[in-house]
Amino acid sequence: MGEKFSHYQSANHPLPDQSFAWNLYGAGLEHLGKDGQPEPFSVPEPTDDQLLVRIDAVSICFSDVKILKQGGSHPKLYNRNLSVEPTRLGHEVSLTIIKVGKNLAGRYVAGQRLAVQPDIYQQGLSTAYGYTIPGGLVQYHCIGKEVLETDTGACLLPMEPGMGYAESALLEPWGCVAAAYTQRRRLDPKPGGRVWIIGQPDDPTAFTFSKLDPTSSFILTDAPASVTQALASAGASIIEKNAVTPQHYESLSREYTDGKGFDDIILLNPTSADAVGQAARYIARRGTLNIVGNQPLDGLASVDLGRLHYDYIAFVGNATTDISASYGDDRNRCELRAHGVAVFIGAGGPMGQMHVQRALELPAGPRMVIATEISDERLETLLDMFAPLASKNGRELLVFNPNTATQSFHEFVMGVTQGQGADDVVVSVPVAGLMEEGDTVMKPDGMLVLFAGVPNGTMGKVNLSRVYLSNAQYTGTSGLTIHDQASVMEKRLSGALSPGRSVAAIGGIETAAEAIRSVMESRYPGKVVIFPQIHNLPLTGLKELKDRIPEVAAKLGPDQMWVNEAEEALIERFWRAPE
Repeated sequence: MGEKFSHYQSANHPLPDQSFAWNLYGAGLEHLGKDGQPEPFSVPEPTDDQLLVRIDAVSICFSDVKILKQGGSHPKLYNRNLSVEPTRLGHEVSLTIIKVGKNLAGRYVAGQRLAVQPDIYQQGLSTAYGYTIPGGLVQYHCIGKEVLETDTGACLLPMEPGMGYAESALLEPWGCVAAAYTQRRRLDPKPGGRVWIIGQPDDPTAFTFSKLDPTSSFILTDAPASVTQALASAGASIIEKNAVTPQHYESLSREYTDGKGFDDIILLNPTSADAVGQAARYIARRGTLNIVGNQPLDGLASVDLGRLHYDYIAFVGNATTDISASYGDDRNRCELRAHGVAVFIGAGGPMGQMHVQRALELPAGPRMVIATEISDERLETLLDMFAPLASKNGRELLVFNPNTATQSFHEFVMGVTQGQGADDVVVSVPVAGLMEEGDTVMKPDGMLVLFAGVPNGTMGKVNLSRVYLSNAQYTGTSGLTIHDQASVMEKRLSGALSPGRSVAAIGGIETAAEAIRSVMESRYPGKVVIFPQIHNLPLTGLKELKDRIPEVAAKLGPDQMWVNEAEEALIERFWRAPE
């Protein structure tokens, strides 16, 4: 980056007397800031265990809208009275350290640039920067143990040279996208866990275990003799509870797991889709349901789509007689299939666009990408953004609007894939019906990724027969780790990913409320980025820059992409150190 940009990154210029902040005092835009404006506060002095940081960029997220609408009733705010104890939005953040508390010297230095990993746990309790912990819609604030000393260490990621402010803030949403293709499910039996094996009465099948943990406790319901003998020979703890029907499953779970669910459930030669769906209700968080059989179920199984996303439950299986053959990373993929067909449902929003972009930039990625959206305008924008990228990388990009098409979604996908279906379907819309529909266009060995979360308890019918007969995958992710953000930064620096493509609009500190409203209205076809250090910069779409700020527009990258050169020009024009 240029000399001028480096100068403005410096922590050495004088601090202002005031720091403007958008505090949230309750549900609704009317409770954001004071009289629709940010409030001035004194720039705080850090304690010995704190860092004073300057917020350089904040990307607005739809999660900010959720907090705004719910106020203190948001799950991560634990019924907090915001009128007494306000919070502050902004969790997609890049920052610069200005002052270092005495006890943190050596770990951090003034001028160091960082991105925040906002998904925080402390002593097992879920908190978050920009939720429970006041976030980045502020010019300067102090960060202490609430971010620096968490269950996974400091939730701050050092930025490598060459990373701009906006793209550093975008590491958070991009990290969430990367996490969707990183294995989060537990794919092996839990050591020492509680296992429930459900068989069929008088089943003569000679099942085996190529791997068996005898330290687990096994509850057997109508298990074949071969299973009982194998467990007994291994010295495992066995409790037999036979003649248990689905209406008794809940009481069995309460009796043996205190209602927390079984770590692993194994179904042998099941025939009833309803019974499989009933058993799946009693999988523990991060637990597995292992289906072993060679005949399809009698229909679709009803499963908890919310738990696939939030609780990381895993459906595994195989069609042999080796119960253990279902497990392991080799059998259960999580990445898009190389040179396959990928469908992205709800691709027109900012996060959906990121999934499409990632697929098109992914080395050995899908040869065909199908993007669905109910807005023709959004689809046109998506084509404008990504058709050149698809052409450059030798990929085919197709779009589909179910509201205006003359054929069904299923007919369209089957038509363009010659009846084969999609290798991967990624759903970025929190609608159970669309998740079910996505399942119908998958290949038998395809993968369904639930990127958007629906509440736990939201049921949907899917074809679980394909899990054990054809190795279909059902996955979902919520949140990210700091390692996901680091992996995105590595790809950006190597040239394999361009986070700046996601930027659709920019604004200064005064525009934060309008920026959030624009996200609520889907005004811009991508991410809105606020630069808190800049005053009097109206909310401006990148397409408007040519008329409003031509010197910045002239520095945009290919396809009007936000790049560091444009950011440097913006800073040169608007960012002024206090005199």
